[in-house]
Amino acid sequence: MELHQLRYFVAVAETENFTRAASRVHVSQPSLSQQILKLEGEVGHKLFHRLGRKAVLTEAGTAFLERARRILVEVENAAKELADHPSLGRRITVGAVQTVMPYLITPFIAQLRDSHPNLLIDAQEDFRGKLLQGVIEGDLDLAVVPLPVRDHRISIEPLLVEPLMLVVGSRHPIASRSEISIKDLAEETFVSLGDSSALASQIRSFFGDQKFQPRIGIRCAQVATLKQFVSSGLGISLLPQLARLPDDRDNLTYLRLTGSQPTRELVVIRHLQRYQSRGAELFLSLLREHVRVQSGTTEEPAPS
Repeated sequence: MELHQLRYFVAVAETENFTRAASRVHVSQPSLSQQILKLEGEVGHKLFHRLGRKAVLTEAGTAFLERARRILVEVENAAKELADHPSLGRRITVGAVQTVMPYLITPFIAQLRDSHPNLLIDAQEDFRGKLLQGVIEGDLDLAVVPLPVRDHRISIEPLLVEPLMLVVGSRHPIASRSEISIKDLAEETFVSLGDSSALASQIRSFFGDQKFQPRIGIRCAQVATLKQFVSSGLGISLLPQLARLPDDRDNLTYLRLTGSQPTRELVVIRHLQRYQSRGAELFLSLLREHVRVQSGTTEEPAPS
């Protein structure tokens, strides 16, 4: 027995006509009639007298009608309760680029596991283009990516602006310098993320604006690998401030470039027309507050 069969049965009982009932539930009359026959076969009783164009409940149909109505009301009430009840689980899927997921989203999800255990979160780390496609196709409720994002189907909400910092090995000759300009880097070898990385693209754009051509000696796919190359003295790089971890202090030094300081803006992207679940709205509200608190209470660390 299917719920749609119960809905069809109630519609026929209330309209007393198969054609009007079919119009009411937005199916064809033959399809509705077929489902009523199946329902009668399952309950083992004839539910309607077919009197020309009129459908009249049999004794069995009359007895079945109130139960059918009660079942449909209970299902509807259950659906509403599940949607609105704050203590029940809400599953959402969020995405972030590789330079955001482990440094912002992963620790934040870990916090929510304790404070909001019924907010069930699936996470996806990927390149900006694939995350954008995931939001468009409905596979992701939201994603955190760096600008630029250009798609008329996407809602863009600013989240965080952060500096891009020069990172060098702790034994590098410039690690003790208090001021570093781009021209001081002309002879340096750079370690870069691959061309598909939004960060690599942004760094290329920044250097292009400064009329500086970095010498890329090493390309890698993960920030952790990039840090290993830099800490080993095999090159230098630029990383967003989010990627700066306490454990880096022993092997890496982060420096600000003098002059034009590069930054990146992180945004939350969502689909303009897709339904935004309560779980997604809750996650985003908590993320906004988390970023606001972190930005307001965390002082800029001294160079490591």
